[in-house]
This record gives sequence, structure tokens and C-alpha cells, in this order.
Amino acid sequence: MLELFNTMTRQKEPFKSRNSVVKMFTCGPSIYSPPHIGNYRTFIWEDVLQRYLEYQGYQVKRVINLTDIEDKAIEEAQERGVQVEALTGGNAEHFIAEAGRLRIKLPERIPRSSTSIGQSVYLIRKLLEKGYAYHYEGDVFFDPLKFKGFGKLFRLDMRKWPKTKKRFRQDTYPGQRWNLGDFILWHGCKKNDKICWDTEIGRGRPSWNVQDPAMISESLGYSLDIFCGGIDNLYRHHDYNIAVMESVSGQELARHWLHGQHVLVGGKKMSKSLHNIVYPENLIEQGYSWEQIRFYLLSRQYRKKLNLNMEAVRAESLRLDALRAMAQDLSTPGEDSGPISREEAVSGLVEDLTATFETAMNNDLDTSSAVKGLSDAVKRLHPFHKTGRIGREQTQVIKDKLRKIDSVLQFMF
Repeated sequence: MLELFNTMTRQKEPFKSRNSVVKMFTCGPSIYSPPHIGNYRTFIWEDVLQRYLEYQGYQVKRVINLTDIEDKAIEEAQERGVQVEALTGGNAEHFIAEAGRLRIKLPERIPRSSTSIGQSVYLIRKLLEKGYAYHYEGDVFFDPLKFKGFGKLFRLDMRKWPKTKKRFRQDTYPGQRWNLGDFILWHGCKKNDKICWDTEIGRGRPSWNVQDPAMISESLGYSLDIFCGGIDNLYRHHDYNIAVMESVSGQELARHWLHGQHVLVGGKKMSKSLHNIVYPENLIEQGYSWEQIRFYLLSRQYRKKLNLNMEAVRAESLRLDALRAMAQDLSTPGEDSGPISREEAVSGLVEDLTATFETAMNNDLDTSSAVKGLSDAVKRLHPFHKTGRIGREQTQVIKDKLRKIDSVLQFMF
């Protein structure tokens, strides 16, 4: 049985879906800039999760979103002297193209903040009606003290909440910090603001804090099976999502919460200020393939930090090349092969292909152990193939098993 570490409970739990279709939300990129390697690590393990659920027979309805009208996008467009739509549109195309090269399966429809304005306004109206939100100087704020259990995902100590009223107007704030006060839901249109919509609650735009809830509720409803994202989202963002959604619906937003760790460079988180951001194209320019990048980003289990090291990238790339060559050999009958192998060891090794893979994957998507177990089984099988001791029928079984495993991992064939 698949077990996943649930951030909400801080323990591994058997995965249980609410019904036959698994509803899964995965936080997509903020497209004020192109995604970097750290972003893609998150998107790749989320892709593997979806593919493994399908491998196990589940039908998955997954939503990944694009954030295209936040403060950062507006500021970046102003700095570059371009329209926001041109900036975010180009970055969206860039993301979709790179996701395809990295074999990330994207849903046919990808909602954007700018396409969910009506739903954002609907949620804010409901929050105003229920007393969770209020107008202030043209904006709308959410009062966390009105929502019982605020900060439950992070396990925020509400005893430290300030006695005086504080309001935080920005969509996001730098660093891993908590803003102890009311958070913004709606930016009322101010003088010189160019990104505004005329709505029932006034002229303005929704904040980042309500955009994800709008896209989720519009696409998947108010109750999910799985909610995924990077570890950064544990600070503010996901608890804001919970507060908004559960205040409107009165239902539990998600049964399972999964958060992946950072990719580090030189032991530090990637950031513009440190000038240490690495993009996929930087590795492509050094001669690595998209499959090698995907393989490297899956070389550690998703909840463990991955320190980007070029020697490790090279070593993992060579490891993948060897695995792919052996997998290709094992999928092709040898010239002298009979119909069935008489070697008892072959049957056991063939079974090991899927057994070791599934055991590791069922242990909270341990891709590192899954790949190691798969590689070891392939290495042990390969000498039998080289000496013609694997039958043609067993070759077909091996090929089918490897193809099915690769339907999840997406780097062997």
C-alpha cells in the first residue's frame, strides 16, 4: 500500500482517496520569471506521484496553475518596460515547452490567475458575508483570528499573535517568516494601477492569497485528496489557502499534504540576491540531456534537500546512460535465445524488477531507493542476456515490466 508523509499530521499514512477519482492540486509556477531547477524538482516529483497513482490503477484529476497577476509580475514588467501579458505569456510558453522536454505530463487545461477573477470575487464576497473578511481603505483583508485553527498546517503558535491590529498588503514577502496580522485578499485599484477589473466588490485585482483557492474551487471543488507544493509554501501560503477555502465551504480542504525540499547550490537556497540560480538550459549548455536532468532531480527522495553538485550530475548522468543501455539490451531478444530460460535465477530477478520498485515507491515515493533497486536488478539480469540465457518469452516480460516502470519514471526509453 502506498504510504505518503502527510505534513498536516507529521507522519506517514496510507493513501486513501475520497472516491474513484483522485483530486490532486500541485502549485504551479509564478510566471514573472522562468522556472529554475529547484522549481522543476517539485514539478517532477509531483509528476511522478501522479504517474505512480495511475500505475496503481487510480484515475487522477490533477490541476497545476499559473500565477500571472501577482505583485512580482507587475513589478518585473514595469522594470523591463513591457506589458504584464507579454512577460507572463512568454514565460508560460517557456514553462510548457521545458515541462514537455522534462517529460512532465501537464493537464490539458491549465488555469491562470487572470482567468479566475470571477471565482476570486465570489470567494471574497462569501468571506465578507460570513464576517471573515472586511473592507479597509479600498482593499479587502482576511482576519485570521476569525478562523478557528488558523496556522494548523504550519502549527503556528497563535499565542504570539499581536494585540494590536496589523495588516499586510503585499502578495508575498521575502524569506521564511510569518506575517502576524491580517492578510490581503483584494487590491483596490489605486492611481496609476494598470491591472484592474471592474467587479461587484469594486475595481481592483485579487491577491495571490485568494488566487489559488479560486482556481482550485473552480477546477476541483472544495475538497481534495492531495495538495502538493514546495516547502516554502508552509510559510503563510498554504495556511492562507486553508483559511480561505475552509471558511467558505466548511469542509476539509485536503486529506494529504505533501511538501518537497529545496535544491541548494553551494549549500544555500537559490535566490536572485545570491546570484546562484540554475536553469535547465545551464545544464543543457554543458552537454546534459533533459532525461539526465530529470534523473538527477529524482536521485534523492523529494523530502530531502538536494545540493546541486556538478560532479554528482555527471556521475548520475553516467549511471543513467548505463541503465538505459542495459534496459535496451534486456528489451531485445538475444540471437541465440530459446523461447524460455531454464535458469531459475532469471525468474527471480525478473520478479525483482517490479518488487523492489514498488516497495520503494510505496515508501513515500522513495525514488532514490526505487532507482537503486531497479538498477541492481537490471545489472544482475544483464549478464544472462549477454550469454543468451534469457528466453524470448521472458525478454518480452522484462520489456513489459521495464516499460511499465518507465511510465512512472520517464527516463529509460
